[in-house]
Amino acid sequence: MLLQQNAKQNTKEIADKIGLTISPTFERIKKLEQQGYIKSYVAILNGKKIDKGLLVYCHISLATHSKELIDNFKAEITAFPEIMACLHVSGSYDFLLKISVKDMAGYQELVVDKLSVIKGISNVQSSFVMESIKNETAYVL
Repeated sequence: MLLQQNAKQNTKEIADKIGLTISPTFERIKKLEQQGYIKSYVAILNGKKIDKGLLVYCHISLATHSKELIDNFKAEITAFPEIMACLHVSGSYDFLLKISVKDMAGYQELVVDKLSVIKGISNVQSSFVMESIKNETAYVL
């Protein structure tokens, strides 16, 4: 989809590329928004330029799979701005976190001061990104 590649395009530019006039193109985009296909429009920042040079993927295991612990974890984890994504996953771990911080000291602070106080976490395993080879945001349609 053209908007996934560049959401800054105006309706006329999109209309020209898809061979429609501006009005039906505008209506199609509005319909996609209203039906929930388009969730939002964002700018993707360069983490290094904004002093968030360390990207970490963190696997979290809970002590038990009780509804209480799961709900508590979900509620508490949303308060941490360093956590860009939190996914409830199947497999060896319960949750996968995508974390962006300035450096290792920033990550240690997050783990010690925030993650370690969440009730029910039994294991935290971290993978530090050395290089991002491919990092797409667009779905292939």
